[in-house]
Amino acid sequence: MEKFHFMKINKITFITLFSVLTMNAQESKNPFLSEYTTPYGVPPFNEIKNEHYQPAIVKGIKEQETEIEKIVNNPANPTFENTILAMENSGELLNRVTTVLNNLTSANTNDELQKIAKDVAPDLASHHDNIYLNEKLFKKVETIWNQKESLNLNLEQSKLLENIYKEFVRSGANLNNAQKERLRTINSEIAVLTLKYGQNVLAETNSYELVITNAKDLAGLPDELIASAADDAKARGKEGKWVFTLANSSVMPFLQYAANRKLRKEIWEAYQSRANHNNEYNNQKIAIDLANLRRERAQLLGYDTHADYVLEKSMAKNPETAYKLLMDLWTPALEVARKEEADIKAMMKKDGIKDDVQPYDWRYYTEKIRKERFDLDEQEMKPYFSLSQVREGVFGVANKLYGLQFSELKDIPKYHEDVTVWQVANTDGSLLGILYMDFHPRASKRGGAWMTAYRTQKTVNNERQIPIISIVCNFTKPTENTPALLTFDEVSTFFHEFGHALHGLLSNVTYRSLAGTNVPRDFVELPSQIMENWASEPEVLQLFAKHYKTGAVIPTELVQKMQKAGTFDQGFATTEYLAASILDLDYHTQKENITTDAKTFEEQSMNRIGLPSSIISRYRSTYFNHIFAGGYSAGYYSYIWSGVLDTDAFEAFKSTSLFNQEKALSFRKNILEKGGTEDPMTLYKRFRGAEPSVEPLLKKRGLKTDSKVEKGLKQKL
Repeated sequence: MEKFHFMKINKITFITLFSVLTMNAQESKNPFLSEYTTPYGVPPFNEIKNEHYQPAIVKGIKEQETEIEKIVNNPANPTFENTILAMENSGELLNRVTTVLNNLTSANTNDELQKIAKDVAPDLASHHDNIYLNEKLFKKVETIWNQKESLNLNLEQSKLLENIYKEFVRSGANLNNAQKERLRTINSEIAVLTLKYGQNVLAETNSYELVITNAKDLAGLPDELIASAADDAKARGKEGKWVFTLANSSVMPFLQYAANRKLRKEIWEAYQSRANHNNEYNNQKIAIDLANLRRERAQLLGYDTHADYVLEKSMAKNPETAYKLLMDLWTPALEVARKEEADIKAMMKKDGIKDDVQPYDWRYYTEKIRKERFDLDEQEMKPYFSLSQVREGVFGVANKLYGLQFSELKDIPKYHEDVTVWQVANTDGSLLGILYMDFHPRASKRGGAWMTAYRTQKTVNNERQIPIISIVCNFTKPTENTPALLTFDEVSTFFHEFGHALHGLLSNVTYRSLAGTNVPRDFVELPSQIMENWASEPEVLQLFAKHYKTGAVIPTELVQKMQKAGTFDQGFATTEYLAASILDLDYHTQKENITTDAKTFEEQSMNRIGLPSSIISRYRSTYFNHIFAGGYSAGYYSYIWSGVLDTDAFEAFKSTSLFNQEKALSFRKNILEKGGTEDPMTLYKRFRGAEPSVEPLLKKRGLKTDSKVEKGLKQKL
């Protein structure tokens, strides 16, 4: 019999060998560590487990470090290809894993995933700093920047070089060593606090429930909302009761229809005080800390304020311009809101209520006034807006404008059973991209609606790599007896997010960092907001607004009522939005540390502009995710800025035909396909032939300003 010889190994060698074998085994099973073999290269959600993220991130950081070192140590003279392009193409693995992690912590999170995100945040911030504070790397980039005039770069190459050079400067490349160390600390703290803020809002939103046991307390509520509340109660082990939550699809219709004023107040107080309790989820201090850290970082980098730092890259260019736009609109909006408040006060008096108008009264009485004044009941419209029909309407508009075709993909990985996946193609059948759509609220999803990407479009070896785009919403869920029926506001939200999706899907550029929605914040809302305009057009409503039971098209009389009520309640809507935008800028234009608490700071901000006590800022300091947990700090004003652009752009269609093919092709070629490859105003004027006019926006919102203000608004844009 043959003998076997065994090698003697000591304990340390054995442990090392075991660790290597274990690591190799783990890596072989980690789906992030190799190119996806799924259809269209979508993430293999069915294979991804929580334990895969951190090892993949560690390996991804190491891989990019190696790639950066190769650039730095290249003995050849720095060129666009061996430095700028090499940087653009680095970090593929890290981008792959962090994209999924970041998206799922918003759309389908859990406690373990939140902990992972929090644990890796400082490492990711440090890794970013290691790249952009690398002196040798910056010297190479700076050399190319200084030679740019003689390099014969095309538009995209020039823009990529400009972005990378400015990213170094804006990331502290010119700071001394002591300043760089402080910057590293600030960035790490901001990364952790940003995550914690968003997690706190989600926890507070999920922790509240209004449990109703007496059917009399349901007076005024629509049948489908009652049914949905019963379903929620059953799912929570409270069968026979009704549960209302702080998800927008629950709390907002409750405030709009519930006759019980005491219960409206109760759920409203819970909604507007989220993350503002003396518990572990309190965001009071985090909001102030984030504002102060951002201010310190901006000043360290040579800017007066964080807003100056942010808006340097925007169309507005500086906070003064953004403030002026907001304040010029504030006066006419507040004037209209005051009239709306007086109308509500009068109706409350009829009901025997002598109190002043409160925030929890506004939606309830606005709905009653709408019905009285326009004979329009939102509940009358909802049966015509089943989710499936609205989806077909969205697809139909995209087809009529851009020739797009949509086909559902059934056998493809997805991260939750509620999600649907769609293949998007051109008229000729050529593939454009993949679209994920996730519509209903759940405890694992944050509130609101957003678009994101699992893979951004780019060009590889002269071939367009298709994007993988996702839109995430929180629409009313179906019940046992009815499909998901949307309010018209939810219909508009669907069209809005789909507009963002088109920006990502139709992108046709060379470099990933310039693709799709990688544009200034006050330009990114143009493609989304212009889509909302089609949603309310009678010609479009006839295409998709069909009764979910009978299939009957929405009556012309009902559409006419909608149109007559088009500017109704715009004083309130504009005022609460402007208040939030001003609050955002107030936080981020401070030149010294904020020493008050968030509640006091907010009160002072709102008192300064004269916000009525009957209206609060659309988002309060402790749940203002856009600015404290998202990418809109010093940029929430961008929705109204883009509003000027979108209403002006829609006039190009409205004044000719809704589906003007020449205009649609121009919008696609000059806006949707171009991403961030050129200056936004250059792109806009190429489409429209002139700078935008503010008049369509004022008309749409029913706001009247004198000619001097209108002229001033136009000059700002």
